[in-house]
Amino acid sequence: MSSGGFPADFTWGAATASYQIEGAATQDGRGPSIWDTFSRTPGRVRGGDTGDVACDHYHRYREDVALMRDLGLAAYRFSVAWPRVQPTGSGPVNAAGLAFYDRLVDELLAAGITPWATLYHWDLPQPLEDAGGWPVRDTALRLAEYVDVVTAALGDRVKHWITLNEPWVSSMLGYVAGVHAPGRGDPALALPSTHHLLLGHGLAVPVVRRNVPGAQVGITLNLSDITAAGDDPADVDAARRVDGTQNRLFLDPVLRGAYPADVLEDLAAVGPTDAVRDGDLEVIGVPTDFLGLNYYFGFEVAAAGAAAGSPTGAAYPTAPEATFVDRGRPRTAMGWEVEPAGLAALLRRLHAEYPGTAIVITENGSAWPDEVDPTGAVHDPQRVDYLLGHLAACRDALADGVPLRGYFAWSLLDNFEWAEGYAKRFGLVHVDYDTQRRTVKDSGRAYAEVVRAGGLTAS
Repeated sequence: MSSGGFPADFTWGAATASYQIEGAATQDGRGPSIWDTFSRTPGRVRGGDTGDVACDHYHRYREDVALMRDLGLAAYRFSVAWPRVQPTGSGPVNAAGLAFYDRLVDELLAAGITPWATLYHWDLPQPLEDAGGWPVRDTALRLAEYVDVVTAALGDRVKHWITLNEPWVSSMLGYVAGVHAPGRGDPALALPSTHHLLLGHGLAVPVVRRNVPGAQVGITLNLSDITAAGDDPADVDAARRVDGTQNRLFLDPVLRGAYPADVLEDLAAVGPTDAVRDGDLEVIGVPTDFLGLNYYFGFEVAAAGAAAGSPTGAAYPTAPEATFVDRGRPRTAMGWEVEPAGLAALLRRLHAEYPGTAIVITENGSAWPDEVDPTGAVHDPQRVDYLLGHLAACRDALADGVPLRGYFAWSLLDNFEWAEGYAKRFGLVHVDYDTQRRTVKDSGRAYAEVVRAGGLTAS
């Protein structure tokens, strides 16, 4: 362990996602994704914003890699845009699109930065959605074909792979709540969309291993520390239902090869469960090398009463009456509670319930109303406090024996924040969307100091 309480070989990085930063939405043969369609639909995204230009990373990636190098980052987690590689989601490969990731990977390696590639971060090619999307089994098969293309092209240099980012969001916000692309809004699609996303993960893992000798491969799940508001059986059951849909519905099939029986029973009252076929769970439960954890907040659940509002778009189909208690915690610009202790508790829970699972925090960050001051600086003390508080929680969990292997701050850059458009800023680096000028915030400099020291130098 370093003097800062982290292992000497701990991975320090930052993360982004393709649709949120790349721009060049119609350039070099890229096809439309569900997020192109969704964001161009009036009323779907705040301010009518789209990712058409975003941070223009497609053209400015060299500048952005230089920023990473200057911050001292050891690793960079990016995602590959499926419609840039396969514009229709299957069939012919778009060589020009794939070449962008070739250039990006080479630039990262030349800067001494290890690339971590996410294969699917929500930008499903629109033709696949038109054919049924994730509620249809064929989409999982198409994912495996796409993964074959990408890993065959980049696997000689990229050794760290993430199959899916936050399948909960894809299924529960995209298909159930309808507040994210593709905006379906049908609770009956909860299990079919979830199951086919996880099946795609299970089919993809052996493809990565075949194409990438020595690959480290995992999946990223967004998980929360969820507690009941009290001992009342109704509150306890509401928390069980929310935890089941948020956490265990994804953890158990991936790490135990089985869906939790109580969650399946809850979902059977919502919609069909016949998407699960014999042998599927053996595929989904294929061994992986790490679990990617995205953590932003914890929350307290009650069966009824004064609600703070769902922090995640009210996408809990098995607990539609559950309410979310306002515990008086500070809240970010997203309205999410700041709860570092919840991260430590969640890490300890994962270690206890899924022993032997290596964990990498693949996203952790916060949005605040940042502004460039007259001197050209961006002072963001709330984000600095959030960052250091959550890193302290990581240090505490490591001291308790949790096998935490790395931390990726979300996000490297301010970017297109999905349904919030450009109204919310998560970056360590400020982006002026009119000029594309990048400015490192105080939080970026604070994180650079942590990276340089290999951990926290003060309590």
